[in-house]
Amino acid sequence: MLRRTFLGSAAFAGLQAATKPNVIIILADDFGIGDLGCYYPDSKVKTPYLDGLSRQGMRFTDAHSPSSVCTPTRYGLLTGRYCWRTRLKSGTLVGDSPNLIEANRPTVASVFQKNGYRTGGFGKWHLGLGTAAKTDYSQELKPSPLEHGFDEYFGIPASLDMPPYLYVDGRRAVEQPTGTIADSGETKRGPFYRGGPIAPGFVMDQVMPKIVARAVEFVKKPGPFFCYVPLPAPHTPWVPSKEFLGRSKAKLYGDFVEQVDDSVGQILKAIEKSGQAGNTLVVFTSDNGAPWEKRDMEENGGHWANQLLRGQKSDAFEGGHRVPFIVRWPGQVKAGSVSDAAICHTDLFATSCAAAGISMPKDAAEDSFAIQSALAGKRGVATVRPHVVHHSGSGMFALREGHWKLIEGLGSGGFTLPAKIAPEPGGPKGQLFDLSKDPNEREDVYAKEPAQVARLTGVLNKIRDDGRTRPV
Repeated sequence: MLRRTFLGSAAFAGLQAATKPNVIIILADDFGIGDLGCYYPDSKVKTPYLDGLSRQGMRFTDAHSPSSVCTPTRYGLLTGRYCWRTRLKSGTLVGDSPNLIEANRPTVASVFQKNGYRTGGFGKWHLGLGTAAKTDYSQELKPSPLEHGFDEYFGIPASLDMPPYLYVDGRRAVEQPTGTIADSGETKRGPFYRGGPIAPGFVMDQVMPKIVARAVEFVKKPGPFFCYVPLPAPHTPWVPSKEFLGRSKAKLYGDFVEQVDDSVGQILKAIEKSGQAGNTLVVFTSDNGAPWEKRDMEENGGHWANQLLRGQKSDAFEGGHRVPFIVRWPGQVKAGSVSDAAICHTDLFATSCAAAGISMPKDAAEDSFAIQSALAGKRGVATVRPHVVHHSGSGMFALREGHWKLIEGLGSGGFTLPAKIAPEPGGPKGQLFDLSKDPNEREDVYAKEPAQVARLTGVLNKIRDDGRTRPV
């Protein structure tokens, strides 16, 4: 069982002076805010380690992924920059896509590496490998995560349902995908996966254990370290290991979520056992909301993966991008605290640097704001940043400012139908919600608030034109 470690501010100051703090960021895949008991008491899934992490640290209630799909969020987290500023304007990469992160662009890993940290990444990359239009896994993979600041990286190229199915260790495929697996033939839930090349030793329900084992070995060693763990679950296919089958009340999905919780527990125990828990900043979050509809709830024991938020993964609605976000930082973050500050995954770059006392590159992390004021207990939506820009799977923009949320289009912009609605002549061209009165986005006030629509549209246009939101 994990100890509740909390040091006084004076003790923490002395600890920082003696050793640099470790930083570990654990990013689950398609993990909904309603999957955690600490966020949603009616959850049908047990998450004791993550609930414990929340009791030991701070739980954010208004945290957002920069996109409501996989690849753009990973880009934003590592670079501190909105992905829609890159060549990828919608959707995601696939398993044999070329590298997306620009050459010489600093990442949070590369900045820590240059400042004397061991850097490791373990899990789903999904940011492309190499420069060829189609990745050749028989060749050296360059650029790879090692060109973006990681001393070591072990994991899978993209989502667990995307071929080729193989492991990458550094710049090389561990095994070549000499076999072929047929398409699962299922709908995009449960055991769904796409057919394609597969390596002989690649077994889907063993991917999580292999990744977690490498992460555990990394954090056992003395710091200072920066560790990024993008877990491939509970994204489809829902393939929990045998010991987790039937453990939850939400069928295969819930079992896979419980395996995510256990995986986090293994990493936390390793940090604790190594004696480094008191000097380690731990962040747990998700890359977007769960792909969860009413029939998923009905088929999976009445479980609402996105709590009661409107929408799901890929949508511009809150269910697409409002995510769990928990921070444990002994001596700096009060145990059992809750923050209502609006934050974004792009903020992890600046926050990690501030925690380690590392200067931010001026020409990088253009959309990253340090969240230290919120971690210190300051309340209020605009505590950290004036705005958050949301981006749906199809490329629909939304802007959050205070309690206002403007969606630049009609429809969900993602998986929820209708995804896109053509505006009627003279009718509204977008959607506007007052989240202070309507957190579930049921009452569109676009037509009633033309002044707010015009102002927020101007703000969004300026953000896109300026190329950055963080002041120079």
